Amino acid sequence: MGLTAAAAWWFLPLALPISIWVAWNDMKFMKIPNKAVYALVLVYLLVGLIALPLPDYAWRMTHLLVVLAIGFVANMAGLLGAGDAKFAAAMAPFVALADVQIIAILFSMVLLGAFATHRGFRAWPAFRRATPDWASWERRDFPMGFALGGTLTFYLIFAIVRGL
Repeated sequence: MGLTAAAAWWFLPLALPISIWVAWNDMKFMKIPNKAVYALVLVYLLVGLIALPLPDYAWRMTHLLVVLAIGFVANMAGLLGAGDAKFAAAMAPFVALADVQIIAILFSMVLLGAFATHRGFRAWPAFRRATPDWASWERRDFPMGFALGGTLTFYLIFAIVRGL
């Protein structure tokens, strides 16, 4: 069974501001703060006890470990940053195993949209003047926190809409 609408309603109000913080911080500084990763894990640890059945709650902590291991290898291979790997791992317990295919498709769509949006705003002189100190304007790499935060947010919203 996928993430229930009730669980998503519990998670969304706390996960949303963290996702926005991660997206903004990654675009401005090209870094995802460890505090944001810890905050998201804490949201899962505390709210998950209320939102999920205990067996699901405990089992989903293995998602964090698996994604962290994969992210560590991907980081070592130069495929993504350490902050991206840690934040993806912090997101993992929120995702039901039954929703892995949905999250993969959603991430693909959000990544394309985030990339196009970021590159569009980077090319827009008025927006560049309004945010002259953003590191992501000058760097060749992409602030993946923008896509990761969006993916978590849209996944939680999807679970709510699916449950209506």
